[in-house]
Amino acid sequence: MFSARSTAPTPLRSLINPSAYPETVAVIPARGGSKGIPRKNIKPLNKKPLIAHTIQACKNSKIFSDVIVSTDDKEIARIAESSGAIVPFIRPPELAKDLTTTEDTLKHALLEYEREIKKKFEIAVFLTATDIFRKVQWIKDAVLMLKENPKLESVFSGHATHKNYWNQQDDGSWKRLKPWMATYTSRQIKKPIIREDTGIACASRAWLWREGRRIGDVVDVIVNDDDFTSIDIHQMRDLMLAEKALEINKNINN
Repeated sequence: MFSARSTAPTPLRSLINPSAYPETVAVIPARGGSKGIPRKNIKPLNKKPLIAHTIQACKNSKIFSDVIVSTDDKEIARIAESSGAIVPFIRPPELAKDLTTTEDTLKHALLEYEREIKKKFEIAVFLTATDIFRKVQWIKDAVLMLKENPKLESVFSGHATHKNYWNQQDDGSWKRLKPWMATYTSRQIKKPIIREDTGIACASRAWLWREGRRIGDVVDVIVNDDDFTSIDIHQMRDLMLAEKALEINKNINN
């Protein structure tokens, strides 16, 4: 396990009640080679590293016996551990490239950690450091919905929108995503489209990850209409928007 400084807080497995959900693990991928914002995962946001926001959400949910960060970067590892996460290994370089898939990263993280602690998890939850506008309840609901319905394979967060969408065809022409979008009705009665936001919270049966799959075929969605969830931090303007959105949220809640 990567060794953090002695000032690091107690790891998550000691902060929460691991007997409540001992079969549930959270994984936060955070590589060091980000391009839009160099080293974005540890950029300061509201006076703390970006990744610390997602780690704190996991801590606040009180449902994980283990919250791990998968990274190829020793500084990110140190900051993740000092924020309360577990960094059981440094991710190999071949899984930290620009075109490395999230699925490959999650599979590696789960298998390596299960091998290390000699334990298999039943539920694995994917969260990103760049999606911070999540409610802790969404994380809890995703896990609870899986636990309560054995037929479900995945539960994830999704954003509801009433906009119309078009797809460009192979011949260059354009086609509505759904035929009913040709009828323009009021927003109140219009059927919403759900945008998949797995980085906010995505709970799946762990066997899916072992097969290299993030989401199964039998799913449920935690639908939200919070426009702040559209802020996924990859460029400097996203970081600036996030700072402003946090200020707005603070003013609304005060």
